[in-house]
Amino acid sequence: MKRIGFTEEQIIAVLREHEAGAKTGDLARKHGISEATLYNWKAKFGGMDVSDAKRLRSLEDENRKLKKLLAESMLDQAGAEGAPDKKMVGPVAKREAVTHLCNVLQMSERRACTLVVADRKMIRYRSRRPPHLELRVRLRDLANQRRRFGYRRLFVLLREQGEPSGVNRIYRLYREEGLTVRKRKARRRAVGTRTPILV
Repeated sequence: MKRIGFTEEQIIAVLREHEAGAKTGDLARKHGISEATLYNWKAKFGGMDVSDAKRLRSLEDENRKLKKLLAESMLDQAGAEGAPDKKMVGPVAKREAVTHLCNVLQMSERRACTLVVADRKMIRYRSRRPPHLELRVRLRDLANQRRRFGYRRLFVLLREQGEPSGVNRIYRLYREEGLTVRKRKARRRAVGTRTPILV
């Protein structure tokens, strides 16, 4: 039966037996390994002491950790370059950035949230707010009738019709429907004194 997971001390002990003159086939059967494994051990640990083998193992572990850190930092850098150029202030923008990083760069949600500086609860949050479809339709109709009215005057008209919603809700729906009125530019005034045209 094969043994799994030899420590450095056990491997070096087996190699010492081999160096003492034991046959390869006998050692392989005794310890439940193949001859190829024994030759691989000899190539890797041949002529080493137990302390040297431990040092080699620690160096390999450290090398593995450094490779992982380098890969993560490269992924973070690629994520920073590949993230949308939009300024990520609100939760909606951060949600979009996290989904972009997860879909395009195959990044985990946790790493993407760390990179974007967003809470995972905020990313997973789904709004349970009612859509207010009737109010949206009424607001759109009023805005089409009174084209120069802003949200405050539309709010007053809706109040007169008996709508109980507050001004903040009306403003939010007004923005979401894209009903914002363009501001009129001020007329240019002539600067200086007017002089009569010389005939």
